[in-house]
Amino acid sequence: MTAPALAFAAAATETSASPAVPDRKPRDDEMDVYGLTHPGKVRSDNQDHFLICALRKQMVVQQTSIAMTDHLIADSQRLALLMMVADGVGGGAKGAEASRLALEGVSRYVASSMQCYYAAQAAHDPELAQALEAAAEQCHTELVHRGEENAEYRGMATTLTLYLGVWPRAYLLQVGDSRCYLLRGAELTQITRDQTMAQELIDLGVLTRTDPGAAKLSHTLSSSIGGRQTAPVVTRMDLAWGNVVLLCSDGLTRHVSDERIREALRTMTSSKQACEDLVRDALEGGGTDNITVIVRRAVAREQEDGRTG
Repeated sequence: MTAPALAFAAAATETSASPAVPDRKPRDDEMDVYGLTHPGKVRSDNQDHFLICALRKQMVVQQTSIAMTDHLIADSQRLALLMMVADGVGGGAKGAEASRLALEGVSRYVASSMQCYYAAQAAHDPELAQALEAAAEQCHTELVHRGEENAEYRGMATTLTLYLGVWPRAYLLQVGDSRCYLLRGAELTQITRDQTMAQELIDLGVLTRTDPGAAKLSHTLSSSIGGRQTAPVVTRMDLAWGNVVLLCSDGLTRHVSDERIREALRTMTSSKQACEDLVRDALEGGGTDNITVIVRRAVAREQEDGRTG
């Protein structure tokens, strides 16, 4: 495995943020995160899966003479926020199994590599990027082997878009065409690049987005977990208070425009409300595929004494 080329997104400095917004790591109660998945209006099964979890540095008391130890373990430090979306390929049980195995496999790998989060400094970007790429490669190998051992699962594959937030940075791993968007101020940016045959040919100048063949090839993956080829891409983002991150499967973007996504995130009152609104928009637009959305933002809250932070 060659070392990954780490792409850097434009610095996400929140120029419109209030001066009162603190320059510190968000507390747990300031992380507004929500995920939602729906089978859509056409398919009876849902091959999408998502995962949201906090990675923590936790004290485990093995032995003590102290009678009350709750205060020792109640507040374990959050090291990172992990969010993943996987869109299964292969039809029916194969697609759903592929996306489930991808999330389970990658989350196990990340959980066993906690040293990456302790070393999450700017100087360690290559190491962290390589660890994320290795997680995708390992998961890809496991899915391929599963198909070789059991004909029932032969041909199963999945997309994988993973967000690892280590404040004030985030690392994005992408395989396939599930997307990540970043809203900073009123500007929406698609951070990921679709790994599809259409995008490959557009990049080469063979096709344009308006060519008739582009629409069909836009649903043919050039890279996936478990497929013929996997090409993980890791991107680093710098985050600020008020930035909004959205992960989604293509069941959303088939029917909901970037402009509508921007408006939904810009006017959101909560991550839950934004997810529900966007899924409803996708259903009203046709709902021809499974739909999965995760939205995350950091919102500064006042403490009981009236101070922020």
